[in-house]
Amino acid sequence: MLTKEKPAPASPEKAKTISGAEAVILALLEENVETVFGYPGGAIMPVYDALYDYTDKLRHVLVRHEQGGIHAGQGYARASGKVGVVFATSGPGATNLVTGLADAQIDSTPLVCITGQVFAHLLGTDAFQETDILNITTPVTKWNYQVTDASEIPEVLAKAFYIAKSGRPGPVLIDITKNAQLQPFEFTGYKPCKHIRSYRPKPHVRQEYIAQAAELINQAKKPFILWGQGVMLGSAEKDFRAFVEKSGIPAAWTIMGAGALPTDHPQNVGMLGMHGNYGPNVLTNECDVLIAIGMRFDDRVTGRLDKYARQAKIIHLDIDPTEIGKNVPVTVPVWGDCKETLPLLTELVEAQEHREWLQQFRTYNNKEIEVVIQDELFPTTEEMTMGEVMQQLNELTSGDAIVVTDVGQHQMVACRYAKLNHTRSNITSGGLGTMGFALPAAIGAKFGAPGRTVVAVIGDGGFQMNLQELGTIMQSGVEVKMLILNNRFLGMVRQWQELFHERRYSFVDITSPDFVKVASGYGISGRSVSQRDELSSALREMLSHKGSYLLEVMVTKENNVFPMVPQGCSVSEIRLK
Repeated sequence: MLTKEKPAPASPEKAKTISGAEAVILALLEENVETVFGYPGGAIMPVYDALYDYTDKLRHVLVRHEQGGIHAGQGYARASGKVGVVFATSGPGATNLVTGLADAQIDSTPLVCITGQVFAHLLGTDAFQETDILNITTPVTKWNYQVTDASEIPEVLAKAFYIAKSGRPGPVLIDITKNAQLQPFEFTGYKPCKHIRSYRPKPHVRQEYIAQAAELINQAKKPFILWGQGVMLGSAEKDFRAFVEKSGIPAAWTIMGAGALPTDHPQNVGMLGMHGNYGPNVLTNECDVLIAIGMRFDDRVTGRLDKYARQAKIIHLDIDPTEIGKNVPVTVPVWGDCKETLPLLTELVEAQEHREWLQQFRTYNNKEIEVVIQDELFPTTEEMTMGEVMQQLNELTSGDAIVVTDVGQHQMVACRYAKLNHTRSNITSGGLGTMGFALPAAIGAKFGAPGRTVVAVIGDGGFQMNLQELGTIMQSGVEVKMLILNNRFLGMVRQWQELFHERRYSFVDITSPDFVKVASGYGISGRSVSQRDELSSALREMLSHKGSYLLEVMVTKENNVFPMVPQGCSVSEIRLK
């Protein structure tokens, strides 16, 4: 009798001797990294030396400041859905990443930052450019680790990528001493990480909570959906839309969630929060069931917590159990990835139409159009408004562009009025509110989504915080459309000083350079307009121009962003003017 011969066991990959620095590069390639943003220095020089032989496989974008590098990594991650990767040297190079790490941590952006460090035997001696970056970044990273031996590098980087992108994403920092980068070791291959003991990125989905949530939703007369970025982080946009449409429930978004449902979807009732739309804020305090999906009840969304949705039963779907019940008491906690929980919930939800309830949102929207939106988008005043610039941009992009915003009045206006037809189209600094974010983030977004138009909407103040990244645009040739809305003020601070400090304008009147000339010095075309009849042609020129372009629009100086929930007030106390 013939017996089938057993296949020979696979032979392990033949070991080869390489440096720790080369192991870093090979790990990135195994993780399918295509782009790295970075700035070289003494402590990370061996990694850059190893990179020299792999530039045909790995693109490195030389930024002009490490903060610009990490914001570019954030923009790349947010536009592509991949992990952003950043290189920096020790000391000031590493500490310049801290703002971006904090920004990425609070906005759940997956990053792997690799920093060089002094030789291991010099740690703790205050050596040149030595900083204890682990203790500095522990509060603002999902995980950090210091490598002192080259043999650790493959396993540590595998863990870094797994932790950064799994569960609730976030930034990871790996600090590698210079001796570990230079040290040769026997490299036997790279194994991606799929499990870490005691780390459970996805909580177990409990079916009984799904059932309880469905029962509440089916019985509700005035249910209301609030969604955040978790829908996109879970790649659950289609599942979310199916849930919204079957349930017939009105849905509103946080600024981080914008774009998961198209702006013009009939059940999309607008933006939540301090400068959100009138109806979603007021009716939060009138709904009977509140369904929060992938959002964290930030204070800018809730206003006064003791007056927030006290009448409603609250269902909270989130992958991070620590967010459930942290700020707002929850009736039914639905732990898990919304990619898993939403289809289960949709299956149990009855198909309904909440026409009368939806009409209440439309009634409030009509009031907002009459009091606020009409004058903002179609002003009769001589000076231009930020809103009308966004309105004309919408008409020209048809809602297909990626809009990257900085922080301030222009951010709120852009988030309120930008038309977004696609997911991952709104990139902004949400939780930390980092001025200087937009320009480098837009560079990263374009590398992450090269086939899409990227428009950076920036204030005159925020633009000057990282304008050195024009040099990155010049050298890399990346195509970014920069739209500066210049009101000659630090506008959001000025608005608060006007409303709450008796117009005592303390150091908010900012003088700016000739932005068009500055851009020209970097070989970037540009134009400045101050007349309404020039706006349309200038926007067309910006969008059709081959290559990067800077357009400055001079807008009215003392226009305020309304509606507004004053600090210390409830969302139902939102002011239209």
